[in-house]
Amino acid sequence: MGQPVASKGRGATPTVGKAMLNKYARAFFTRVLTPFAAFLIRRGVSPDTVTLLGTAGVVAGALVFYPMGEFFWGTVVITLFVFSDLVDGNMARQLGRSSRWGAFLDSTLDRVADGAIFGGLALWYAGSGDDNVLCAVSIFCLASGQVVSYTKARGEAIGLPVAVNGLVERAERLVISLVAAGFAGLHKFGVPGIQYLLPVALWIVAVGSLVTLVQRVVTVRREAAEADAAAQDSQGTEAAK
Repeated sequence: MGQPVASKGRGATPTVGKAMLNKYARAFFTRVLTPFAAFLIRRGVSPDTVTLLGTAGVVAGALVFYPMGEFFWGTVVITLFVFSDLVDGNMARQLGRSSRWGAFLDSTLDRVADGAIFGGLALWYAGSGDDNVLCAVSIFCLASGQVVSYTKARGEAIGLPVAVNGLVERAERLVISLVAAGFAGLHKFGVPGIQYLLPVALWIVAVGSLVTLVQRVVTVRREAAEADAAAQDSQGTEAAK
């Protein structure tokens, strides 16, 4: 959720399939949401306001519905507010206000929203869901998602490209978790056996996040060693002159 800004050190190019899906999906929703974004601009609403309201909606949907086991309606609410991620960016482009602040706010509040989603699932399993293992898996998904994001941001902050995307990034974590939670919620409407989709999805996200974390740590270690070696070679060359 937030305004776009030119970024540096984006890392390796995504796979062709992922890039094409992202390209065409964003193009479609951009066309659909552009009139709504323009309407909000005419009403004097700022992109930052949309970002904040979108995050508040996601947090409310996750922490109100999920702990009660209302996965279907919780996912509906979360999904509606997740679209603010495209609306505020669209507004920023129309206004020509792409900024570092917008990118910072966007990234920060994304972490808040992610934490609320997996925190809400953890609360369910710690309470009425009565499954300590899945509660722990949900907490691991929450923590590992934050650390995966941190490794890339920290690597880029020390001047490394962190040229790896990883197996399961934020988009994949959210899609897998929200789709599974939404379908699992249909169990309350009489669909048998579908509630098991959510535990399976959480395990997939947990394992995928761990693999992604290892991929990024290994990449940063390699890039750091290469950068240090290049710096030493440069110093040696200068000393020899």
